[in-house]
Amino acid sequence: MLDPAVLDRLSGLSVVARTVVEGFMAGHHRSPHRGSSIEFAQHRQYVPGDELRRVDWKIFARSNRLVVKEFVEETNFSCHLLVDASESMAFGSGSWSKFDYARWCAASLGHLVLRQRDAAGLVLFDEEARDKVPPKSGAHQQHEILNCLENARPSGSTGVGDVLNWIAGRLSRRGIVAVFSDFFDDVEKLLVGVRKLTHRGHEPILFQILDPQELEFDYERTLRLDGLEGMGRLKVDPKALRAAYREEIRKHQEELAKGARALSVDFVPLLTSTPLDVALSTYLARRSAQARRS
Repeated sequence: MLDPAVLDRLSGLSVVARTVVEGFMAGHHRSPHRGSSIEFAQHRQYVPGDELRRVDWKIFARSNRLVVKEFVEETNFSCHLLVDASESMAFGSGSWSKFDYARWCAASLGHLVLRQRDAAGLVLFDEEARDKVPPKSGAHQQHEILNCLENARPSGSTGVGDVLNWIAGRLSRRGIVAVFSDFFDDVEKLLVGVRKLTHRGHEPILFQILDPQELEFDYERTLRLDGLEGMGRLKVDPKALRAAYREEIRKHQEELAKGARALSVDFVPLLTSTPLDVALSTYLARRSAQARRS
């Protein structure tokens, strides 16, 4: 199991993504997934059993090495990664923030999709779409996605519902829309956006990223709360607020989960204290089991 604290010490999202996905895939049967399109992907060493028509004879003539050519597979599947980069995602009671965790998850899922030769794209948003990487496949696409995530910093107000509404009419390729957010927005407006995505043939997945303290609120001493989205500062007695606060956040989660179920959309609550490969493998294993039953 990979603890986020370990991943936090790794240099770069590329290492995090590979580490998480390789850990998840360990023990699974893996075979090269070569495509038949004309877009070249990479060379790799020849192994017995490879088709001779894929050998690059020009390289063999120059270097006496047998390598085969692999191509990007043409695919109809796209995964659109939507990552909330609003200022509320900057919160973290530990060594990493919700935004760190969200981009680790997005990078890992993107890596998993791209290694299957499918297409992945990225949208970073706050109250509107901020940075975009249009969906494509191939090794260069992973570099583009990771570079965008690596350079992003949380800022701005939250507008998840508005962004989902906006993007539903602009995604040209149908596919999975994986949204990584704390979803601290009006649930009714948010679900309108989710409904619009489903009506246009997409499959939204709502990954709610929360810090454990946002659920427990078990502080003991007087707190100074700094609003992350221009809400000012407030001194509070956490003991006096705890019961009401927990009830409010429970209602919010319940309303969101209920709305997602009504639309047959997956709602996946994740705590930033959960090891990343556990979070990924638990959800994907459940999806796989559901697919086998259907």
